[in-house]
Amino acid sequence: MVTERSDQRREAGQRTREALLAAALELLAVRGQEGVTLREITEKAGANVSAVSYHFGSLKALCDAAIEHALERYLDAQIDALESVHEGSGLEDLAAAFARPMMRALAAGGRDLAVMRTVARVGIDPPEGWDRLAGKFEHTRRDAVRLLAAHLDGVGEQELAFRTRCAAGMLNWLALAPIGQELAAMPAEQVERQLVTVLAGAFGGTPSMH
Repeated sequence: MVTERSDQRREAGQRTREALLAAALELLAVRGQEGVTLREITEKAGANVSAVSYHFGSLKALCDAAIEHALERYLDAQIDALESVHEGSGLEDLAAAFARPMMRALAAGGRDLAVMRTVARVGIDPPEGWDRLAGKFEHTRRDAVRLLAAHLDGVGEQELAFRTRCAAGMLNWLALAPIGQELAAMPAEQVERQLVTVLAGAFGGTPSMH
């Protein structure tokens, strides 16, 4: 009986922790870290202030945990997508893989889109703890550059890395700008067709000669 009660308390605590993370993520996606209050998070999560202290220690630690969770989910999804592309694939296949987490988030809405918008915000203003995920950022950059290099003879690695960063920046902007809301209202096939075409063009442009 004691063990059963202990398990129930542990499960309740885990549900509260997850609810706090979900509430923080949703609010961070809309306002960024400076616009989120402890009261709003706890009200949305149906929890009390002491639960934040117990599970995270502070509002900042909760927000950092939510941001890190969002970044890790996004990077894992992008790594999986890029690893499904082989070097014989076309630029549009690479663009589709690179944008897949964004396109899926636009189609799904809800928490998936909140994750993408949180990633977009912190891409502009990186949080503390970003370095912990440096290996995954490097993994996505390395995979994208390797696949691009197979198509673009004569374009140096530095420029390919720059194109990759620009493509990521464009996706971040789309997540936050009004056009992102327009895309979210479109059929998934139309979003993919328009977005992949633009990204493939950005990846494959001919460098200017000086």
